[in-house]
Amino acid sequence: MSTDVRIKSMAELLRAGATMTNLSCPACSSPLFRLKNNDLWCASCQKKVIVVKDNEQIGDVQSFSSIGNVESTLLAKIIEINSRIQKEEDLNQLEKLNSVLSSLLDNLDKAKKILQKHTVS
Repeated sequence: MSTDVRIKSMAELLRAGATMTNLSCPACSSPLFRLKNNDLWCASCQKKVIVVKDNEQIGDVQSFSSIGNVESTLLAKIIEINSRIQKEEDLNQLEKLNSVLSSLLDNLDKAKKILQKHTVS
């Protein structure tokens, strides 16, 4: 990401009500912003940053990150299956794809509930 794009991204965050913190991103050393929902955000990496205060929280963060990865994978597969459904004409194959899509959507819902529960606690 170019410097101009990073600065514009930071300015957009400030305009949206985020506040610049005294913390820096562990990946790129750019300043972190606290969003209105209290999340920390790196404008350069375009990622949420989680601060771990003690060793006990490391496992929680790793689990949270794993669920986030599962969510990303499920979303990619849902898009892939949807694309195949749009092209498919065989009814038997459509039934199979619909079943897979339904299962993926159920699992995505479960992953989102786990993420919400984790962020609320």
